[in-house]
Amino acid sequence: MSGERDIFAEKELGKARDTGLLRRLYPFAAPYRVLLAVALVLMSAVTVLELAIPYVTKEAIDRYIVPEKNISMPGPGASADGGAAEKAREPGQTSSDALSDNSRNSSRNLSEDQQLSGLGRAAMLLVAIILLNLVVNFLHVMIVEYTAQHVMHDLRLKLFDHIQRLSVRFFNHNSVGRLVTRATNDIQNMHEMLTSVIIFVLKDLFLLLGITAVLFAIDWQLSLAVYVIFPLVFYAGFRFAGTARQAFRTLRIKAAEINTKFSETIGGVGIIQLFGQEKNNYDNFRRINHENFLAGMRQITVFAMFMPFIELMSSVGLAIVIFAGGSGILAGRVSLGELVVFISYVRMFFRPIRDIAEKYNITQNAMSSAERIFQILDEDDRIPEPRAQDAAAVPKRFEKISADNLWFGYQPDQPVLKGIDFTLDAGRTLAVVGPTGAGKTSLIHLLVRFYDPDQGAIRINEIDVRNFSSNALRSKIALVSQEPFLFSGTIFHNIFGANGTPDEQTVDRILDQSRSRSFIQQLPDGIHTRLTEQGATLSSGQRQLISIARALAADPELIIFDEATSYIDSETEASIQDALSNLMAERTSIVIAHRLSTARIADTIVVMHHGQIAESGSHAQLMARNGFYKRLVEIQG
Repeated sequence: MSGERDIFAEKELGKARDTGLLRRLYPFAAPYRVLLAVALVLMSAVTVLELAIPYVTKEAIDRYIVPEKNISMPGPGASADGGAAEKAREPGQTSSDALSDNSRNSSRNLSEDQQLSGLGRAAMLLVAIILLNLVVNFLHVMIVEYTAQHVMHDLRLKLFDHIQRLSVRFFNHNSVGRLVTRATNDIQNMHEMLTSVIIFVLKDLFLLLGITAVLFAIDWQLSLAVYVIFPLVFYAGFRFAGTARQAFRTLRIKAAEINTKFSETIGGVGIIQLFGQEKNNYDNFRRINHENFLAGMRQITVFAMFMPFIELMSSVGLAIVIFAGGSGILAGRVSLGELVVFISYVRMFFRPIRDIAEKYNITQNAMSSAERIFQILDEDDRIPEPRAQDAAAVPKRFEKISADNLWFGYQPDQPVLKGIDFTLDAGRTLAVVGPTGAGKTSLIHLLVRFYDPDQGAIRINEIDVRNFSSNALRSKIALVSQEPFLFSGTIFHNIFGANGTPDEQTVDRILDQSRSRSFIQQLPDGIHTRLTEQGATLSSGQRQLISIARALAADPELIIFDEATSYIDSETEASIQDALSNLMAERTSIVIAHRLSTARIADTIVVMHHGQIAESGSHAQLMARNGFYKRLVEIQG
């Protein structure tokens, strides 16, 4: 219906601040805080070393290259020789300015050999600083990368563990492609953000602060002249941040939609080709891909406007330095070395701003990913579990399983089960039959606690199953579904993977009871044959037999067969029926079946219709009543 909300649509996100997201990342980084502290120390060292290079250049110019030209011009009333004792301090001149002047005056008395020697020492000092900077920077990058890899490793494990603990209802409302995007692309985006931000952006921020401190220490008046443009730069940065965030949010949504579409196409490619839907499917993907393209262009447009603006401000800053600094040289207040170092530092100042802008797209992309990841981590759609100290112990033997006035619906106002009651004693078999949509599979979902009933209860030995731990309860139940799922790996792993390493006699017994030995022995590597995803190289009957073997290996108290023979050929069904006859004599069993031949061996048959129990009894009793069950049997012939 047009008025219904698409349950697979991305949830709208509220305003999320970067600082808040970073605070949520802190618990994942906390175990590595010592390494992060070392990285911060190394980062500070790198900043100091980079700041030292222009300053050493300034000292080399003022002391050894043009010392004579750096002498302050004589002021009114000063002696002709410009001696320091007769030089009056100019208004606004600081003590550091006076010390600098004294240094210049002493430098002009150096001989040419002393100047060359001083230049040599300055050059060697520069080389030493550069080499040390390379070593420290290498250590810094390695430590940060090592830490970031561990943080992402832990975050991915946390996300994976959280997702697999969510209820089945959550997965009904979230596509596979979207969840895969969260655990792969989004985690990788955050890794890039951590390494880029910690290695570059934080270092650039340290550098900006260091440059500011050095410039004001050298000449605060010239620094003020340059910094007058920075409020405009910072304002543009904040505007850029807000606009870029929204663009990257849209990109993350479209990336998830593309992954979802790919996943659906690959999973259903046979149906697409069979019904000739390639063109329609392509048109739908082209629309999604075009929306992703438009979102990318919006992000690029924002970035393309910001970068030229920063370049313009950099040129304006240099123009101010050249004009104000050149005027200071003519007035005798600024040395040539100071002008050179100002030019170097101003150029260096805008380099981090450009770097931050370049890395900002990675940062915003990662923050958008972080919002989506934490959206899932905040999801608490789980089956309620009793506290460990309050949980009842699951009985070793299920003496009686009962349903008491069960009501349940996937939507609150649309009940699927309505007042279901039944009792199943140990060692007995209950068959549940009825047309499609009668509520048979929903009943099974309640038994294994994929969902909890809206009203009523399911009890085992008179204990409500909600008092048991879900894991403990499910360890006593084996479910063979109508569409068995096999994992990539060997047949042995699919059957015994969760049950350790069984002995050869146990393996033989399980294969014989499941009637799967004959076809497994014909495979190239027998039980150690590797399967592709979902066992695509096997027939549906063979997959069903393996799933039955897996259920037998768990040695459960309750075996549930949900449409276990729905898609099986007659010959394979006979094998399954033979296995069921052997197993049900010793175990409590529930059989869900469309094909009524399977239900005839049950002790009790429950006939469901429109979510209610229409009638119940043995096969003979139900046939004698001439009711709904008999009509179903006659329809199937």
